[in-house]
Amino acid sequence: MPKFVTIGYGDRAGYDRTAPEIRDAAHAQDATLVARGAVIGIAGSPVQVRNPDATGVQATAGAFMASALPVAGFAIIEAADLSEAVDLVSRVPCAVAHGVVEIWPLEEPGSS
Repeated sequence: MPKFVTIGYGDRAGYDRTAPEIRDAAHAQDATLVARGAVIGIAGSPVQVRNPDATGVQATAGAFMASALPVAGFAIIEAADLSEAVDLVSRVPCAVAHGVVEIWPLEEPGSS
């Protein structure tokens, strides 16, 4: 089954202004995804890693990407297709609590 990487963006203010029953249902959707085999995690502090021409590792604290909302978490989910992936993540906390979720199809090396 195809895999998708999701990136959830959201902030505490958006979460807090969402009705508790909607948040509870969104967390229940996360639990449903985990029961289906999804790997879900809350975003920690990022580190950028570079190794130009394999001459030496450079690690710098901080995000490379910038967004109006902070990255809140990640997931790897399985879905039959992109439409099902959209349906599955449309009810998770970042999607319903005034944030956004990106879905990236995960193309595994050698699968094309």
